[in-house]
Amino acid sequence: MDSDVKTLGDVIAIVKRRRNWLIWPAVGVFLLSAVIAFVWPPTYRSTSTILIEEQEIPREYVMTTVSSYAEQRLQTINQRIMSSTRLTEIINRFNLYADLREKWTMEEIIDKMRKKDIKFETISAEVIDRRTGRPTAATIAFQLSYEGRNPAVVQQVANVLASLYLEENLKVREQQTEGATKFMEDERKAVEEQLAALDKQIAEFKQQNVNTLPELAQYNLQIVDRLDQDIERLNNQLKELREKETYLQTQLASIPPDASNPDKDRLRELRVKLINLQSRFTDEYPDVKKTKAEIAELERKLKAAGQSPIDSKPDNPAYVTLSAQLASTRSEIDSVRRQIAAAQGKRNDYQRRIATSPKVEESYRLLLTQRNNLQAKYDDLTKKYMESKVASGLEKGQMGERFTLIDAARLPEKPVRPNVPAILLIGLVLGIGTGVGAAALREFSDQSVRTAAALSGALGLPVLAVIPEIVTAEDSARNVQFRRQAAVAAVVVLIVAVAAFHFFVMDLDVLWAKIMRRIVI
Repeated sequence: MDSDVKTLGDVIAIVKRRRNWLIWPAVGVFLLSAVIAFVWPPTYRSTSTILIEEQEIPREYVMTTVSSYAEQRLQTINQRIMSSTRLTEIINRFNLYADLREKWTMEEIIDKMRKKDIKFETISAEVIDRRTGRPTAATIAFQLSYEGRNPAVVQQVANVLASLYLEENLKVREQQTEGATKFMEDERKAVEEQLAALDKQIAEFKQQNVNTLPELAQYNLQIVDRLDQDIERLNNQLKELREKETYLQTQLASIPPDASNPDKDRLRELRVKLINLQSRFTDEYPDVKKTKAEIAELERKLKAAGQSPIDSKPDNPAYVTLSAQLASTRSEIDSVRRQIAAAQGKRNDYQRRIATSPKVEESYRLLLTQRNNLQAKYDDLTKKYMESKVASGLEKGQMGERFTLIDAARLPEKPVRPNVPAILLIGLVLGIGTGVGAAALREFSDQSVRTAAALSGALGLPVLAVIPEIVTAEDSARNVQFRRQAAVAAVVVLIVAVAAFHFFVMDLDVLWAKIMRRIVI
């Protein structure tokens, strides 16, 4: 090869010389790409668009119990729908991948459907986060697509997938709200049972300590004070009655039941004197002993005289009156003593209640604290239970956050794959590159000498003469035949290109209409 290519004429000469290496690889690669584009089975795609709408009733009035974000719920729903069970049902329902079932396992088919054929894309927008109050990107809609060979089946599968997402969203929200309501109801009943048990315990405690409850402490103190006053009053009354008794005894001793016997009078005086002495002194006192001795002597004397030392039934009216008063006084004394004993017994009982009250109060207040806490918890759970019931009604009425199908899957009119123009363009570029490469490789591998300068350079000797190319009649006929073949090939390529443009890119009448519209404008 002549490596010294300096002018455009050298390049044109190489192109003419290597035209077969340049043209046929390019045509072959382009035809191969065209065959690939035409043989490649078309793939259709159908897409559904679902909008995520906010709840209709303001959240200030009804707060839903579904606290997860739409993105989280979408991921949960996506995992459920993309399960092998759901996809197997869809595959069997529409008889999908019939040509692959004999070659692939069901797991491989499901994996292909899940990863390649079903497309899930979210549409986000900047919104104000209701929890933080800051602008943030949130998912407002999402698209579901399915790709396949049959346009009608692709549309049906895309619609089924969209309906599954809608149904699953309602199901998930209802399950969450019903679960929250059931949880609140169970918790409320449990606390209600605890509250009832504690009320029973408090009632039993109050029954066991009915007289020592804290609310009776002030009453018990007042009763003790009143009993103290009563006991003091009764003691004063007893003291007065005793003084009256002593007085009546003294008076009675000074009045003879009968006035005919001096010894009896003396004996009566001594007995009165003895009573007075015993009220002030003990029995060992000398005057007491002397008086007792005189009384014993008079009693012995009266017995010796045949008279009874004991007083017979008195007949003196004054003596009888005093005796009656004395008996009455003694009866009152006994009554007062019994009243004092009863009052002291009651006072001791109330003092015991007051002494026990602090310990009872501690236990009682502990029970009341537990009950107040349980009551507060019960009120809070009741409020939340009612709110969850309202939220459950909100979800059942489909007035909460919901998915709305705004663009149902339509019958695809054109395949999304293969992209025939792109494949043809790539094939054309690769063909040209292959032809150029093949021609260059052939040219660089050829060691022929084609010019006088190359021959002089290779031998180191001057060239004496150059014989021009001799064109014979056979050469002229071969050149004419080659031009005809090239013209036919060009016409065929042009027809194929126009047909491919018409069927895979744009109808020719549409193209003509666009061209005319631009010319008119």
